[in-house]
Amino acid sequence: MSKEQVVAGLIDGEDICKLREAVCVQAEKVYDHCREKDCIEDAVVDFVEDVQCLIDKAVKVRVKEAEVVKVLADLDDVPFKRGFFTVNVRYKIKVKVEFCYRDQINNLVSSDPKVGFVWFAKTVILFGSEGQVKVFSSTDPEFCSSAEDCDGCGSMIQQDNKPTVKVEVAEPLVLNARIKKIHCPKVRPFGDEYDEIEESDNVAAGRRRIFPQKNVVVTIGLFSIIKLTRLVQLLIPAFNFCIPNRECIASTDENPCELFETIDFPFDQFFPPQAFDFPIEEEFEKDRCPDRRESREEKDDRRRK
Repeated sequence: MSKEQVVAGLIDGEDICKLREAVCVQAEKVYDHCREKDCIEDAVVDFVEDVQCLIDKAVKVRVKEAEVVKVLADLDDVPFKRGFFTVNVRYKIKVKVEFCYRDQINNLVSSDPKVGFVWFAKTVILFGSEGQVKVFSSTDPEFCSSAEDCDGCGSMIQQDNKPTVKVEVAEPLVLNARIKKIHCPKVRPFGDEYDEIEESDNVAAGRRRIFPQKNVVVTIGLFSIIKLTRLVQLLIPAFNFCIPNRECIASTDENPCELFETIDFPFDQFFPPQAFDFPIEEEFEKDRCPDRRESREEKDDRRRK
């Protein structure tokens, strides 16, 4: 029995025959993208509060948590290379640092986690194409008769022709944390703009000019994907409107156990996957033992003959 309606998911040859129309949609097309694997080595942590006394007496430090909380990006045209842009990306990473020190009776104790920030900047070159038109879009259902009439009322906005930067970031990996003596003057990577951002985040004042003698430095691994996208009109095949084929399941005080019964038992949480369960394992074995893999294939060929 064939399906009456095509739903979202995998399709087969029978579903292809149910194409109804070609639809023109507006979507963000990725014109260029790249992946980045950055090792941010010995980045100085700027703490929200004054922790210099903890730094001076600490035996060691460890980072309890790290996350990317802000990404700033801007574009510049690449001279003599049409359609290409330099993408300047700045990551703001929030870390929680725990200080370990010895008390008066020489016992090793830990402080409460202290919040600090690490900034990291990089520049990449990507293709973003060109746009020579002005884009206006309505923000209010009541259209004004002209662009002049809409001035100040917020019904029409003009967008520039530059592509949009999209940055996808995985949670950072803290590879190392230590206390390091630094004797050079403190240099901000972004000048006045950085100072404004820092002040808005209530970073301790009075420490933006010169580094203290000791600082907490961390080494962080960062994985990210940087994209340049543009809004374009695409012609795509369509089956029909995407109509939900099932009703929502609501959780109420009367049926919480009924909802719980619909959840599968999480076997993966109790039995973690083994090495051969990961897809990358096969490629790793091939790279690690290419000779052994070839000999096995030769043996199989000889058996078939």
